[in-house]
Amino acid sequence: MGGGRGTRLHPLTAERCKPAVPLAGKYRLVDIPISNCINSEINRIFVLTQFQTASLHRHIQNAYHFDPFGGGFVEILSAEQTEKTSDWYQGTADAVRRNLQHLRNLPHELVLILSGDQLYRMDFRKIIAEHLASGADATIAAKPFPLSQLEGLGLMQVRDDLSIARFAEKPKDPAVIESLVLGAALEARLQPAAGGEKRCLASMGIYVFNRAVLADALAGAEKDFGKEIIPGLLGKKKLQAHLFEGYWEDIGTVRAFFDANLALANPLPPFNFFDPDAPVYTEDRYLPASKLNECAIDHAVIGDGSILNRSTIKRCVLGVRSRLGEDTWLQDVVMMGADYYETEAQQRAGTDRGLPALGLGRGCRIEHAIIDKEARVGDNVRLSPAGKPDGNYAHGIIIRDGVLLVPKGGIVPSGTVI
Repeated sequence: MGGGRGTRLHPLTAERCKPAVPLAGKYRLVDIPISNCINSEINRIFVLTQFQTASLHRHIQNAYHFDPFGGGFVEILSAEQTEKTSDWYQGTADAVRRNLQHLRNLPHELVLILSGDQLYRMDFRKIIAEHLASGADATIAAKPFPLSQLEGLGLMQVRDDLSIARFAEKPKDPAVIESLVLGAALEARLQPAAGGEKRCLASMGIYVFNRAVLADALAGAEKDFGKEIIPGLLGKKKLQAHLFEGYWEDIGTVRAFFDANLALANPLPPFNFFDPDAPVYTEDRYLPASKLNECAIDHAVIGDGSILNRSTIKRCVLGVRSRLGEDTWLQDVVMMGADYYETEAQQRAGTDRGLPALGLGRGCRIEHAIIDKEARVGDNVRLSPAGKPDGNYAHGIIIRDGVLLVPKGGIVPSGTVI
């Protein structure tokens, strides 16, 4: 499912859909579920798209190519007008319903449905094996969460045999949540909870359906899996839970995106991009190694093709083709870099128009910020959200969730202080 508008990630989603948002210096969010599929020996992949799709389509087309002998593909299915409908996808279930026709000629009995904007690593062969062994009609991946972290999650009550007894989509009533707390038998099967806090099982938005069951479930007009399809199947079909205890982050807000990226700069990050048995795939850009000239670097991820001059970097993630001028200081910064290098002629033309060069200029001091792609930040700029409320500021700068953001293609003149 790659059609998310990602309104809570604005302005990162002002010119791109949520799955196309850059991640970890060189990837995009959509690379995570696609790589999980490839590493699980699943190579027939459809990506359903809808909003601001140009950069996502370009990335997928450049990144994923299969040989003609294995029958694999990553195929983009965009929302489209048909004789039956002329409007957008109305929800996750509606999106799948409208594209079932593209699955008719494929020799499959199971359909795996994934979100395009989550950070996790999962071997889908395990959930499929459990699905088949249990004889379930549908299996839902479930992760235990403490009561203090349940906001915005669909919760389920699971019997000792992992069959699903109840499902509540994003409940807020404390009594309902308390009734879904894990029992002692299930808690004993899981790793101990930190601090002994009570937990519930939350849906990860990962589903395995028998083909016929999915077709029947989508025969009506229901729009959403979590709100309508799954609750509607309870008591009619056998629903099973697959327990997952690894790292999983639903990157739905600016704060979640910012924290998940900066965590990758830790010595032992919660998500490991260095696992040789489960690589994360992305577009091969054929960039040179980064060049670091007299820099002081402490806990950083630096994308290929970057040029850093006499800069100080503390706990930062810098994307491909990032450029930092001399004596620039960054702390807790996610910089997404650029899609191209600026030539000397382009720099001169920009200077003649009063534009800073692509990247960050000299003598900048920036902290707790996200610098989106193709941003132009002049010399001696000071940027920090400290002590400032969320809102819009000069030169298109936004503070959201306590994080300062320079939008894609933003221009911040020399001497700016926020």
